[in-house]
Amino acid sequence: MATIKIKQVKSAINRPKDQKRTIEALGFRKLNQVIEKEATPQILGMVKKVSHMIEIIE
Repeated sequence: MATIKIKQVKSAINRPKDQKRTIEALGFRKLNQVIEKEATPQILGMVKKVSHMIEIIE
């Protein structure tokens, strides 16, 4: 499968609990961290849910 690189650019402080849990489930530990995930439908749905706090790196 294809992989995508995701970078967290905004903090999860003062966000709803479900968005905080989604950021944690994606594997983010700190701001500006870049992670690489497989582009499964589940991961893409999580990315869409918190798209305002992350950016996709090509």
